[in-house]
Amino acid sequence: MRGIVFSMLLCALFLGCRTNESPEGQVDDLQITAQVKSKLASDIGISSVTNISVNSTNGVVTLSGQVDSVDIKTKAEAAAKSVSKVVQVVDTLQVIPKTAQSANGL
Repeated sequence: MRGIVFSMLLCALFLGCRTNESPEGQVDDLQITAQVKSKLASDIGISSVTNISVNSTNGVVTLSGQVDSVDIKTKAEAAAKSVSKVVQVVDTLQVIPKTAQSANGL
């Protein structure tokens, strides 16, 4: 029984680690994420950034969340692409105009 519990804990530990990246790569991704968030705040404004999630893995930045317009979505993708060490941007942002958000109680 102890062997099974130990094996399960070991699996959980390894699944929680990003083994596909070196420690240096993980640091790079953290820096990329911080730089993208900073660039988003300066280029499109703090109020829009609060609805955008940024994730970086191996230099691939994923943007997700909701924005008010296609213009903001385009600016967000351009801002992310402009950060050094970004190799690709995956933009999954959804455009939901403010009037629709207000009507839905968002």
